[in-house]
Amino acid sequence: MSTAAGRAVASADVISLAIERVLERVAGLLAAVLVLAEVVTLLLGVIFRYVLQNPLGWTNELASALFLWLAMLGSVIAWQRGQHMCLTAVVARFTPHWRARAEAIVAAAGATFLLLLTPASLDYTGDQWAIVSPSLGLHDALRTAAFPIAGLMMLFTALARLLRLGWRDAGFGIITVASVWVLFSLGGDALADADNWNLLVFFVLLLGAGVLLSVPIAFAFGLATFAYLDTVTSTPFTVVVARMDDGMSSLILLAVPLFVLLGMLVEMTGMARAMVAFLAALLGHVRGGLNYVLLGAMYLVAGISGSKSADMAAVVPVLFPEMLRRGSDEGELVSLLAASGAMCETIPPSLVLITVGSVTGVSIAALFSAGLLPAAVLAVALAVIARHRVRHDNTAGVERARLPAIMKALTAALPALVLPFVIRGAVISGIATATEVSTIGIVYSVVVGLLIYRSFDLRRLYPMLVDTASLSGAILLIVGAATAMAWALTQSGFSQQLSRSMATTPGGAFGFLAISIVAFIVLGSVLEGIPAMVLFGPLLFPQARAIGINEVHYAIVVILAMGIGLFAPPFGVGYYSACAIARVSPDAAMRRIWAYLLAVLVGLLVVAALPWISVGSS
Repeated sequence: MSTAAGRAVASADVISLAIERVLERVAGLLAAVLVLAEVVTLLLGVIFRYVLQNPLGWTNELASALFLWLAMLGSVIAWQRGQHMCLTAVVARFTPHWRARAEAIVAAAGATFLLLLTPASLDYTGDQWAIVSPSLGLHDALRTAAFPIAGLMMLFTALARLLRLGWRDAGFGIITVASVWVLFSLGGDALADADNWNLLVFFVLLLGAGVLLSVPIAFAFGLATFAYLDTVTSTPFTVVVARMDDGMSSLILLAVPLFVLLGMLVEMTGMARAMVAFLAALLGHVRGGLNYVLLGAMYLVAGISGSKSADMAAVVPVLFPEMLRRGSDEGELVSLLAASGAMCETIPPSLVLITVGSVTGVSIAALFSAGLLPAAVLAVALAVIARHRVRHDNTAGVERARLPAIMKALTAALPALVLPFVIRGAVISGIATATEVSTIGIVYSVVVGLLIYRSFDLRRLYPMLVDTASLSGAILLIVGAATAMAWALTQSGFSQQLSRSMATTPGGAFGFLAISIVAFIVLGSVLEGIPAMVLFGPLLFPQARAIGINEVHYAIVVILAMGIGLFAPPFGVGYYSACAIARVSPDAAMRRIWAYLLAVLVGLLVVAALPWISVGSS
């Protein structure tokens, strides 16, 4: 490359980076404002409906309109930050040379998905102009314009990444993706004649290759769906955008960003730290007592934040230093931490519970009530293993806390301990919906942080709002893409074939549950929890209901199974999150975690065999 050409490329890199920073700041500012606007809008709805007995008719309309913008701008931020959910375990083993080429394929695949999505979303937005909201009189196109605008912002980022990779790697990525698309086009007739066997090509081989190469899961879902529709059907791409809109616009899913924000507030205000300190005062003197404290802390914090990463981040800094001082092995601690993450999947307000209710129609209030006791069963199973594994811990010099110290810790923790009961009680009593109740928790946390704990750093508020949007956008784009993919599978007749196949499972309901457990452990490991549930929940729940399995019981069983896969190495993303939060090498816990996961599996089998544990508690 000549000197002049090198200067031109370097100049283009600088310009693209500058534009990306501007786009990220604009997206971050707008997303932060939207998160606050959603909190205020839903809180007004609760106050006017329940307190003033004068319901506002426009709050849900406005919340829904803002929500799609929040989801898409959050997706932009996640794409710019590299925070979209993806499987990195395989690419991490590549040499630097091939890792760079894999990165180029990811950028090219992302650009291809966005090049297909953006024009289709423009057409879809034009079609939505004729729809007007009843209360506010807003054209629906003002809401759906979030798709093409966010798509263009992400497309620029994808192209800029290709530019910065250098022409060799960028060319390799572009040629690889283009070659695959051309092969599908040339083989269209043969694939169309293959009946539903062609689903293996698009939704197993193509999708699997994308996931293994660390293409973001949402983008891999979208590309597989676009490729299928373009190759073997005449369906317009606007249908994909419409299905994504249906999946992402459910007002129930608005609980996702609001509970993520709530979890961050609980950590920032010191509420989580106060709860952990109280549990440590109670059990810290017992051999292995801090392991029980860890399990109890995860159980309590999970009932507030709804986010496993937030749960672990709140517990680790408080407990791990003292546990290591007492002689615990860091690999052992991470193993217990990861397994407790799987244990907590059904503790309300779990984001997975909310997602299940959204995509399957199961009552979220019933799921919130049903999830507590099964998680307690798994906690007991983990406590048994933990007790056996810590018999050599050093407790010399550890004194039992006196009653005054315990009461002081209880007094400090009481405002935090009340919060899970406030959330659950507000939903069950009808004061607020599962979506709205998060705003009550947010207001409660702000008041407690300001007036009681005196720990509320305003400087952290804006980054928290942006982080909330980023994580929520990554989750919601998966929900949208998985909804479109599930629609394509349904239209192909796959769902009917799956139902017939599952209906012939030996063993009736127990056989169906056994196969579901195995399937969701695998799916949770490969696809993570939420996309797996969005994709397969609508297909399997009707069949479970048809053969007499209570849908709440079935939901709890498959969510726990999915949690095992999510936190199981070598593919489980949750496992690597636990290691990253604890700052421990994944290799340190790779062999130790299996005893804990086996305990979770045994607990899951008990829950599956005794429906009363979930259904009776709801």
